[in-house]
Amino acid sequence: MPSTVKMKVMPYTTLSEQMKYLSNPQRSDTFVKRFREAVRTGELEAAQLPQRFTLPKTFRKRGSDESGTREVREMIFELTPEYEAWFNQVNEELAATPTRSAKVKPSVEAIASGQLDFKALAEETRRQLQARFEHGQKLGQSRTQARNTKAKPTRGRTTKAKK
Repeated sequence: MPSTVKMKVMPYTTLSEQMKYLSNPQRSDTFVKRFREAVRTGELEAAQLPQRFTLPKTFRKRGSDESGTREVREMIFELTPEYEAWFNQVNEELAATPTRSAKVKPSVEAIASGQLDFKALAEETRRQLQARFEHGQKLGQSRTQARNTKAKPTRGRTTKAKK
């Protein structure tokens, strides 16, 4: 009579499989960073695999309209209740955090459309000009002091005064 041994099968999954459950795929690079940090600190247990996978995030390349992707090493880990709690917390944080938007460049159109506040821009310009002026004054004073100390000879008379 053959004996059957029942083994407890732990459900394992991969990092690439888990990416499908992110509520904001554009934050997948941050998720991978947080996941690796949790593994490094011992919060989660995972092992690296030799394969690589492409992150769902698309990166914009500076100075062109092209976009690119990034590949990272695949990892395998157990689907435990601890992991699921960690994933839910991180997923909420990544979904809630606003992504940074490109800074609006000062232009007549941007000010006219209301994207930039003219009063705030004027105040910032005033502060910058004042700081530059004070810096220039301080530089001028230090150079004047340096020149005055060099100009005066330190030795006394070399000949006797006539009577």
